[in-house]
Amino acid sequence: MVQHLCVTLVPLFNYLSEDEQIEINQLARHQQFKKNEIIFKPGDEKLNIVARGSMKVYQLSPNGKEQLLRVVEPGSYEGENQLFGIKNETLFGEALETTEICSLSKQAFDQVMLRNPQIALKLFELSMQKMIQVEKQAQILSMERVEERLSNYLLDLSKVANDYQFSLPMKMIDIARYIGTTPETLSRKFRFLEDNRLIKRSGRRIIILNGDGLIDL
Repeated sequence: MVQHLCVTLVPLFNYLSEDEQIEINQLARHQQFKKNEIIFKPGDEKLNIVARGSMKVYQLSPNGKEQLLRVVEPGSYEGENQLFGIKNETLFGEALETTEICSLSKQAFDQVMLRNPQIALKLFELSMQKMIQVEKQAQILSMERVEERLSNYLLDLSKVANDYQFSLPMKMIDIARYIGTTPETLSRKFRFLEDNRLIKRSGRRIIILNGDGLIDL
């Protein structure tokens, strides 16, 4: 792994000097996780930064069913609330592929903040952005029809990619959980969008053929 790679990827730290980034990198623990390995679980108190690969964050419903919340990709992180003393009582992080993680314990992060108190303000700003994303998912789940939820999800991915061609970041089963449906129903709705010439799909690769049509849905 390249020195201080994790730190330079994260907006929380990438404005610091190179010496400060190297110092933070030395405080971090660098680990590699295989696909389906648990990266963090309830009770853990650390900031997990994704350097390579991807991590899904989920919680379990009372009946034990997995509820996907988000996918964390390189440069993003999870666990910032625990750094401020808020306990993680429900969230799990799991590698979606071979994934490299840099983790900072609460004790290590406290050392960083003592030297760079402005990091706390930056962390608050980025946490607010994450809250907006959570609200967006709640809006998707409130839509009555699955094709509405799927169209909204695909349009959001297109906005992130700034292109009508992009790759799905998750497996079908995880997308189904994300938009609140079953894999079987999701497959039918993908075929519905393809049959109506709204999208073209090849594996995880998506091309939006009619953006206005997706918006109309």
